[in-house]
Amino acid sequence: MKDLFDLTGRIALVTGASRGIGESIARLLASRGAHVIVSSRKIDACQAVADSIVADGGKASAFPCHVGEMAQIEAIFAHIKNEFGQINILVNNAAANPYYGHILDTDLAAFEKTVDVNIRGYFFMSTAAGKMMREQGGGVILNTASVNGVVAGDKQGIYSITKAAVISMTKAFAKECGPLNIRVNALLPGLTDTKFASALTTNDKVLNMALRAIPLGRVAHPDEMAGTVLYLVSDASSYTTGACVIVDGGMLT
Repeated sequence: MKDLFDLTGRIALVTGASRGIGESIARLLASRGAHVIVSSRKIDACQAVADSIVADGGKASAFPCHVGEMAQIEAIFAHIKNEFGQINILVNNAAANPYYGHILDTDLAAFEKTVDVNIRGYFFMSTAAGKMMREQGGGVILNTASVNGVVAGDKQGIYSITKAAVISMTKAFAKECGPLNIRVNALLPGLTDTKFASALTTNDKVLNMALRAIPLGRVAHPDEMAGTVLYLVSDASSYTTGACVIVDGGMLT
């Protein structure tokens, strides 16, 4: 029987992959046979993850990209085209959340940084990958959104707004790219133990309040997000597009 989760021969770009959820995704995809391009802003951190994957017997390389910078998006896809000639999987996972506080006090710098990375970055990463996928006959795009895109997080206003946009973006790309054999889905993580979420997980009052709303009664580990991504980028989900899968320990139940 065919292994529906086998990614052998596929080229996968994972952004925000130097730590947290992105690193877990990169490691799992590589363990299933994909050549993973580990990407984030800092090349040293990317290279360390790529080297570790290779040491474990996987295939990986590193290339830096700040998805909030258009020139860097162009550079990474030029590299992929020259080096590999194809891209089969794009995981838009890099994100920005520079401001934690009342929505009325959001300043322009925090607004622009969050929008530039979480909306503009995801959009133009997807169009760049999608154009290559269109030429090669198909591919898969996976966006990391958030449960905050469904129910806005307290003191996380602009972040929640951008993640709601990612959910809408996922559906828009899925609708128009389906005829091109390009599937587009989203992962909606709940509270996960990452440096990115440290403003919540290191505040005992906020954390205890959050845990009371989670039926499983705990924070997720980044590895617990990667399995859903593997399903959504593999042949196991070949008839799934436009899906936004919530992985939150039951918080939104």
